[in-house]
Amino acid sequence: MAAQPRLRRSLTLWDLILYGMIVLQPVAPMSAFGALSDRGRGHVVTAILVAMVAMLFTAISYGRMARAYPSAGSAFTYVAQEIHPSIGYVTGWSMVMDYIVNPLVCVIWCAGQAHEFAPAIPDWGWKIIFAVAFTLLNLRGIKTSARLNAGLTAGMSAVVVVIFVTAIRYIFGHPHSDPHFFTRPFYDPQTFTWGNLFGCTSIAVLSYIGFDGISTLSEEAENPRRNILLATVLTCVVIGFLSAAEVYVAQLVWPATEPFPNADTAYVWAAARTWAPLFTIVGVTLVVANFGSGMGAHIGAARLLYGMGRSNALPSSFFGAIDPKHQVPRNNVIFVGVLALIGSFFLTFGRGIELLNFGALIAFMGVNAAAFVRYFLHGDEKKTWNFIPPVFGFLICFALWLSLSRPAQIVGSIWMIAGIAFGIWKTRWFREPLSFEPPIE
Repeated sequence: MAAQPRLRRSLTLWDLILYGMIVLQPVAPMSAFGALSDRGRGHVVTAILVAMVAMLFTAISYGRMARAYPSAGSAFTYVAQEIHPSIGYVTGWSMVMDYIVNPLVCVIWCAGQAHEFAPAIPDWGWKIIFAVAFTLLNLRGIKTSARLNAGLTAGMSAVVVVIFVTAIRYIFGHPHSDPHFFTRPFYDPQTFTWGNLFGCTSIAVLSYIGFDGISTLSEEAENPRRNILLATVLTCVVIGFLSAAEVYVAQLVWPATEPFPNADTAYVWAAARTWAPLFTIVGVTLVVANFGSGMGAHIGAARLLYGMGRSNALPSSFFGAIDPKHQVPRNNVIFVGVLALIGSFFLTFGRGIELLNFGALIAFMGVNAAAFVRYFLHGDEKKTWNFIPPVFGFLICFALWLSLSRPAQIVGSIWMIAGIAFGIWKTRWFREPLSFEPPIE
């Protein structure tokens, strides 16, 4: 009997790190720079680095859980299997919020930047254009190839290099008398408060969202038990220091005390101050990055809804349906597109980011809790390595979640309550089983 075809284990550690860089994007903090600066009264650099520490603990938990569930790669599955299906449902519902709000904020940002380029079309017109584009392209099942993704990442990296060169030239070409000029982006005693820092950090988490995607490559990685964990952690470190450097030069070029013409496109304005053509170059780069991110998040949300529909967590007749021609969850693609369009008229970019992180931080807490249960409570040995990362990861994510603004917490809580109430009704207080993929050791 011929052997069944299997995925080839050919991805090295550096291949996995490159993939993580592509997913997270080397321009990760630029779109949110204005919202970060406003929420943290400066201190964006410090917030990015604090967020990196928080995500490192969570990355360890993700990497370790990927060992037990190498083909599932879902916080929904981790929590349901290790803790309880009802808690898994809550985690899954928070992920739905995360995934749905992602294309929404991309619509808002792309529309705002496009309006800067072509003001003849109103902002609301651009929102419709981008929301419809996301929906129609995903309905056709269009995929971006890995080679194109790598090419786009290389292009973004080249733009980042240009930004650093022009920023350094600008900074040292304009003498400063302030002795604390170079340290003020880290700490400004006139504006620093712990509330501002943690509030900013709760938004800065956005720069790292997507690192868990590395776990989906477990079946194609060399030595996955070692390399998936290492790649996840190293990707967070690389993106963290790169992001910190990007916002550091931006804060030196455009101090936090000086308002931006448009907070949503703040980084574009800061880059243009160092070299005027960068307004167009960086603006187009970020539109492409956000368009790709929005497209990916849109279909990701549709597939997550499909998974929950297929497992009976949501009505399967609607959410579990697949279009036979293009083999995509058509109903879910349209559903997410409508929500993204409507939401873009009621939310600002900054508030949208906070809602996105509201769901993401709940999912991160769930993964840390699942790792703690599996490797410490149920482990054969009560090792410190099995205790510290998940506990610290959970507590830091919880503190950041509490630091989100009150409006974001209210709207997020309404979403969670509605979802939990529906889940209770749909599964008769979770007495009806939800189907999950079993663990693989």
